[in-house]
Amino acid sequence: MRILVTGGAGYVGSVSVEAFLEAGHEVTVLDDLSTGHRAAVPAGAALEVGSYAEATAVAALLQRRRIDAVLHCGAKSLVGESMTDPAIYFRANVAGGIALLDGMRAAGVKRIVFSSTASIYGMPDRTPVTESDPLRPINAYGETKRTVEAAIAWYGHGYGLRGVILRYFNAAGASVANGEEHAPETHLIPNILAAVEQGREVTLFGEDYPTPDGTCVRDYIHVKDLAAAHLAALEATEPADPRTGPATGPCEPLICNLGSGTGFSNRQIVAAAEAVVGHAIPVKMGPRRAGDPPVLVASAATAAAVLGWQPRHDTIEEMIGSAWQWRLAHPGGYAE
Repeated sequence: MRILVTGGAGYVGSVSVEAFLEAGHEVTVLDDLSTGHRAAVPAGAALEVGSYAEATAVAALLQRRRIDAVLHCGAKSLVGESMTDPAIYFRANVAGGIALLDGMRAAGVKRIVFSSTASIYGMPDRTPVTESDPLRPINAYGETKRTVEAAIAWYGHGYGLRGVILRYFNAAGASVANGEEHAPETHLIPNILAAVEQGREVTLFGEDYPTPDGTCVRDYIHVKDLAAAHLAALEATEPADPRTGPATGPCEPLICNLGSGTGFSNRQIVAAAEAVVGHAIPVKMGPRRAGDPPVLVASAATAAAVLGWQPRHDTIEEMIGSAWQWRLAHPGGYAE
């Protein structure tokens, strides 16, 4: 399979490219390197520096590289930023996502796996969350993902686009080669590990949520398990695969949550990190962040039943431990 990965120089994208190459596929990365890292693109993948938001250029690239399927990981993804400057999220995620779909349509590429998010559920009525639960995003980031999901569904109905939509919960961990490095960094685990490296306290946002210890509860999934799910999802978009529709005519996207099914509070994550690094980590409490729901935990039963996917690196200690080992091996981050 010849695969285009948008955002393939980023955290999740680069680890997915590793998995695709290991499975024997040909991979092209499309990334503007605004938040990704050239050094994160695995050897063996072709890097095209550019934007997925330019439909004509995307169509030309798809045709030149003879792409069979697209993994769309490229997006703006900071919840807090999406609340203070939603315009850039709608331009990048929604307008850009439609441009990508139009480029695919022009090039005759009808297979896509879309990196969506648990943020589209907002404050769910129950835990664990299933794919049939109401979509009520409480931040602009989640709203943009919901909009692109709807577009993929309608492009399936109108143009026969075969799609799998994967709603991530919190990605964590690292491969040997690639780990998490953002600027700014808003994710809890890398912020905790950065605080350890710098000998400072870590800030937890919100201590008055309706949870057992007052801090947010989240479901974490190892980034290598996400990569495995991406590969299984791409295989499900094969023409005539009944999981994504008939050989011709309207298609309906397969939608799967990706998570471990276990929730950890922010305080529990700090405690697990202390066990990994071998000493106490000082904590201070900050105010709630806008757009953060109290609890998000996934039911991944659909991914198990339909994609045959199960998380294999599902302990929080393994996730934090792999992230810590990557940071120890890359003290300056990506060398570029």
